[in-house]
Amino acid sequence: MTKFPLLAVAAALGFAAAAHAESATYAVDPNHTFATWEIGHFNTSTNRGRFNKTTGTVTLDKAAKTGALDVTVDTSSLDTGTAAFTKHVSSDEILNVAAFPTAHLVADKFVFNGDKVAEIDGKLTLMGKTNPIVLKAQNYNCYMNPMLKREVCGGDFDATIVRSQYGVNWGLNYGFPDNVHLVIQVEAVKQ
Repeated sequence: MTKFPLLAVAAALGFAAAAHAESATYAVDPNHTFATWEIGHFNTSTNRGRFNKTTGTVTLDKAAKTGALDVTVDTSSLDTGTAAFTKHVSSDEILNVAAFPTAHLVADKFVFNGDKVAEIDGKLTLMGKTNPIVLKAQNYNCYMNPMLKREVCGGDFDATIVRSQYGVNWGLNYGFPDNVHLVIQVEAVKQ
């Protein structure tokens, strides 16, 4: 009679350990991870730019449906496709890349829809100011990379931020929008 409770406790502890063992760390793949921004230009077209250097890690526990991330974007890697525009956006009038060479995203709340990440709630630090951010998954998948022979997880995530909350005010008086659409393309390799 005492064996059953001991077996139940042992099984429960074993299950908890197995569930915990599902947690894995993934390193951001810099060749498949880019942060892109979009902002309206006089209600006519859309200006876009991309940061080409991103580093960080993602911890994912698929069984427990939890996750965390810590990602750093090198703001000096900005590329708008036009040297003069890149220089202007990088200047102290807008992103002040010389004083703030990185943006930092951390999150510890992953929302799942079934077995897929649907949303990531975290905090974005840009120009020394930190605000909440919610990234919505537009696409998410994990696959076995045939070249790396490792699992890769990632997707396309987007969010809208209010740039004045980060001190990015240039052009508001000209009618440029305060909202900036962010699109994050990310793939991370299981370590």
